[in-house]
Amino acid sequence: MSIHPSVTPKKPWYRRKSRTVPLGVLSAGLVGAIIWVSTPWPAAMLIRALFELDAKRTITEMETFAPTADTLQAQLDVPYGDDGSDTTFDLYSPAGTSEALPTVVWIHGGAWISGGKQNVDPYVQILAAEGFTTVALNYTVAPEATYPTALTQLNDALAHLTEHAAEYNIDPSRIVLAGDSAGAQLASQLATLATNPDYAELVGLKPALAGDQIAGMVLNCGIYDVSGIPDAPGLGGYGFRVALWAYLGEKDWSQTPGGLEMSTLDSVTADFPQTWISGGNADPLTSNQSQPFAAKLQGLGVPVTTVFYPDDHQPALQHEYQFKLEGADAQSALTSTIDFLKSVTSAA
Repeated sequence: MSIHPSVTPKKPWYRRKSRTVPLGVLSAGLVGAIIWVSTPWPAAMLIRALFELDAKRTITEMETFAPTADTLQAQLDVPYGDDGSDTTFDLYSPAGTSEALPTVVWIHGGAWISGGKQNVDPYVQILAAEGFTTVALNYTVAPEATYPTALTQLNDALAHLTEHAAEYNIDPSRIVLAGDSAGAQLASQLATLATNPDYAELVGLKPALAGDQIAGMVLNCGIYDVSGIPDAPGLGGYGFRVALWAYLGEKDWSQTPGGLEMSTLDSVTADFPQTWISGGNADPLTSNQSQPFAAKLQGLGVPVTTVFYPDDHQPALQHEYQFKLEGADAQSALTSTIDFLKSVTSAA
């Protein structure tokens, strides 16, 4: 048999290189897959990275609207606990303040697995310029710590703030708890602890504030009932399940103590503080979380100021729309928030 000189003969099958995946690569992939489904860390870190990218853009946008530094006095990175930067806060009040002012304590969001006080610093600076002392709190996010670490830290923060009220120009009888997204959920827990003794006993945490110290609540785009999240569809549902796995420490978290205690919708009473609550029309949490929570409070007789939008509202307002201050709706929500704060903290 002759072979054309320009054609390279194929090697016999027994001399050809294997096209199978090397055992080491296969093993590494298998280990990676096992890790991915056996711990929330990989997916939680991916979600955190995405959240932090968006947070940086939002902070930059808000900073454009923040008051100039000379109009405020600030105390930054003040410790309230012993867990390093995780247990610190930033505090702002109008320049020259020496008296106790009504105080807004803001808890940042981030699906319990990301974020920090820097995410809300520009927003609370804007509020401080309106005549308030404002506080942006840090807490340890998951998976680095699991429930109830963050809740306990935040309760400790409130105890510290009231203990040192004179030093921080805080009026401990006129405190507004505020939060966005997961921070709104945490704020609602702290208020429920303060106003429902049975809930405080269930959680096993002595509330740092009495109910009458909380003048009001500001709740943006929050989560108040986690019972439906195990069956929530799409990437959003998956992301929440990962976040709660990381936060509660169990993959099957729904029946853990924390999984039951987080749903403040089930435990609020008529003593819950008067509340300002909002969510965007393109945020699925609005119809599933914020509106049912508002309705529950209204049914109990709690005064509630709602800022919601028709389904066909344009532009469509996404999760955390209130921080996108270049938009008219965010500016309107800010004005409404300030009006609410002044109303509930005005001296009798």
